[in-house]
Amino acid sequence: MRKLLTLRWLTAAAMIVVLAIVCFELGEWQLSRLDERRDRNEITRSNLAAKPVPVQEIVGTQKLVGEAHDWRTATATGVYDESRQLVIRYRNVSDRRGFEIVTPLRLADGSVLLVDRGFLPRGNNSSEVPPIPAAPAGEVTVTGRLRRSERGGDTKGVVPVDGSARLINAPAISKATGQPLIDGYLLADSQVPAADPAFRQLPAPEIDSGPHFFYALQWFLFALLALGGLVYFTRRDVRGDGTPAASASVGPEAVAAGSADRGLRADRGHADGGPGLD
Repeated sequence: MRKLLTLRWLTAAAMIVVLAIVCFELGEWQLSRLDERRDRNEITRSNLAAKPVPVQEIVGTQKLVGEAHDWRTATATGVYDESRQLVIRYRNVSDRRGFEIVTPLRLADGSVLLVDRGFLPRGNNSSEVPPIPAAPAGEVTVTGRLRRSERGGDTKGVVPVDGSARLINAPAISKATGQPLIDGYLLADSQVPAADPAFRQLPAPEIDSGPHFFYALQWFLFALLALGGLVYFTRRDVRGDGTPAASASVGPEAVAAGSADRGLRADRGHADGGPGLD
């Protein structure tokens, strides 16, 4: 039975140690995510503060808006192609639900860039798309912020259906429409000629560190609690094992041994003619 209890204790102790290690590793992981978030924030600040340059200079020959280009201010000059325009559903701006309108812009070099022209709030108690302002005819120059293609696990949301989609994903849109596109899109801030006032400008990103630091503290606290609990119960068990051992010295076996020793001394006293002789 004692061996079984010892095996159980060792198993429980090992599980607690493993739990503490896992919690510690999760805390380290949250700190690494915090570092990544801070790096991205620094890139975002730098890109937002940069002077606008033509989008061709940023995407290069790869025709890709990479992570280092996210939120980079840029300009694009070309002609809108309304025939391939998309409505992006399930969007929210300042707690208003609505739609974003994405229209391909054919640039002077022949490449095509998706432009998010802005946000249209939906009407009260209505899920229908409001009237979409027509894109300007002829050449336009759009200034805005480059964004990477949106990605998500819902493939139905990525692939456009009947002129609408849930995500702005250039590769998926290109595959569905058969039109080669720059991988990414431009979030319009201003336009020449001016955009229709019905469009609401989309807000700049919120730059913060997120909850990663506090999540890390929680995981480290869980690790300390696990190890602290192990130490506490170990010390309690050690004290519990010591108490019976100490009381055993005055237990029945010790009392019997003392009685036998006193009897032996009495017998010796009688044999030597000591006290107790009549």
